[in-house]
Amino acid sequence: MENVQLPRALVNQLLRIAQASPEREVCGLIGSDAHQGFSLYPVANVAEHPQDRFIMEPQSQIDAMRTMRESGEKLFAIYHSHPHAPASPSPLDRDEAAYPDALYLIISLNTEGVLELSGFRQELSAFRPVNLLI
Repeated sequence: MENVQLPRALVNQLLRIAQASPEREVCGLIGSDAHQGFSLYPVANVAEHPQDRFIMEPQSQIDAMRTMRESGEKLFAIYHSHPHAPASPSPLDRDEAAYPDALYLIISLNTEGVLELSGFRQELSAFRPVNLLI
């Protein structure tokens, strides 16, 4: 299984963002530079039913990708939360995944007192779990 190192500060930021909107899926992008620096780009969820689905606001997503490119970063990860489901890809997550080189991070708020963070890589129409090292 692939190991992926994440800085504790980045993980804490992700968990705080998810906890701030416990009834809706939050989403965004993470850029990384050649020196393993990471930048978080929250993007508004414009889904009609944001409690169980995410759709990134298109212009904000484009702006985040432009900022990454201008800063010398590459898309490292796409993150979103599951307020009432485990930290594993839903069928909709699998169907709508469009960046095979990115890591997919899912934060679950479905556990009492413990936040769960899982990582996956897209392979064809499936997701392969990765081992997150924090």
